[in-house]
Formats: sequence, C-alpha cells, structure tokens
Amino acid sequence: MSGLKNQFTSQGFVIVPDLVSPSDLPLLRTACEDVVERTRSGRWALRRTVGKQFPPYDADDDDSWGVQMLMHPELGHPIFAEWYTSDALTSVVKELLGCEEEDLQMELFNLLINPISHDFALRWHRDDVKGDASLEEEKAALALWNHGIQWNTALYEDACLYVVPGSHSVPRIPEQRMHSTTMDAPADPLDMPGAIPVALKSGDTVFYNNNILHLGTYSAKTKRATLHASMGDIRGGSVRARNVLQHGLGWMKEDAFRDGLTVKGKAMLDRLIEMQKKNEGIPIGYSLDN
Repeated sequence: MSGLKNQFTSQGFVIVPDLVSPSDLPLLRTACEDVVERTRSGRWALRRTVGKQFPPYDADDDDSWGVQMLMHPELGHPIFAEWYTSDALTSVVKELLGCEEEDLQMELFNLLINPISHDFALRWHRDDVKGDASLEEEKAALALWNHGIQWNTALYEDACLYVVPGSHSVPRIPEQRMHSTTMDAPADPLDMPGAIPVALKSGDTVFYNNNILHLGTYSAKTKRATLHASMGDIRGGSVRARNVLQHGLGWMKEDAFRDGLTVKGKAMLDRLIEMQKKNEGIPIGYSLDN
C-alpha cells in the first residue's frame, strides 16, 4: 500500500501538495473570478447562500458561500472539465480508491468562495450519516465503503476545512456526539475533541472520505476560491447514486456538455449516465458539503 493510500485509509484524509501545475493555476483563478462575479451579480443562480447549510437556497439572499456546477457549458470555462479529468487528478483518485481508469465515474464539481459581508460556518457533520444516528446505526454506516472520494483544491491559501482525523471509521465518543447533533455552527471548531484545521497552500489538494467528521468555515475577510468535487468508482452502485443524482444533473446529458469533453471525460460521463439508468426511482437524501 502506498504512503498516500495508507494515510487516507487510516486518517480519512490526505494532502497532496502542488497538484495544480503552475501553468494551470492562473487559468483556474481567472475562470473562478468570472463565475464568482456572475454569481454575486445574480447572473448565475446555482449557488449556496449564507445562513443556509441545506437546500433549497434562498435566491433572494445577497451573499453566497458556493457556486454550483462549474462544468456547466453555460459558464463557458472548459478549464474546469479539463482539470476534473486531468491525469494529475485522476491518478491520485485511482490510487486512493484502489481502482482503474475504466472504473472512474464523473460526479460533482463546485466552488467554495468567501462571503462578502457575512462570516459563516457549517455545523460538524458526516456527509452520509445523520447527526442523530444511533450508535449502532453509525457503526453500520461507517463499516460500509461507498467507493467515492471528495477533495478540495485551493487556488489561494485555505485553512477553512476542519476534520477529526480517523473519525471516518469509528463512531463518535459522547463529547463528539454532543458537538455534532446540534444544527448550529460551533463557536470554535477546535472545541470538537480531536479536531484540527487543514491548511492548504495555493495549488494543494486535500482528498478525504466524506464520512470523516468535518466542517467548513467562511470568512468575509479572506479571499477564497477552492475547487470542491467528488468522483466515484462504479463499484459504489446505488450508494453513489443516492449521494449524487439528487443534484439536478440533467444538463450533463446534453450534447453541449458532452461535446466539450475529452475521450476520457466522455467515458466517465457515460458511467454516470449508466448509473442513473440503473438506479432510477431510488430514495435519495441530501449530502452535505463544506
């Protein structure tokens, strides 16, 4: 087992420095500047609004903490799909998931940004285990491998993500449960037993199991543009479907999107569409992001 895979398995997260090349970093920053400006001006409605951790988001709120669907062709920035399907990124995903390229499945790609007038934080959570799950429910959920991975790629220095290392595979102790059953954001993330901040330099990427205990903080004082995405392994089947298909991905079936992808990207998209066909009508639930 490689060092990256070993840390990911034991700790639930791993940082890969400088995953974004020096040539791609300014291109991604420029594209993000454009989509953030569109979002803040109201010309891009697919966003996350300050004060709400869960959808539906309030379209009338004037402050945002995220931009949805970066690969959407209407945004007109192919650099996002190029990065999502790049060899640099997918080689790490394959290593951490223990799969081959023909197993990779296209999923979600969003952007986490700083609000402009409100500080904001999410609550402590696991994406696929309810906060009020019983001890036995939590043990059962954490024993399942969902064949997926999430990551944050920082385009500027970023210390907004907090995690509890190792918590992706063990149930909460009573003190941790106390901090993660409330719907409120903590006054201080470090009040959570075992919590640490994940400090990223520009170009760094943190990959993590989405059932690690984690939260995100959003400061209006610090510029943030962090690419936030997930990718799946087809072995995840209906588990991946339940997490992904709720996000309104109909536009990904249109020629305008498909035609802009590489051969590799089209194959990843085909696996997503095939998963949807196989899992139509399954119950879905919203998974949180940071």
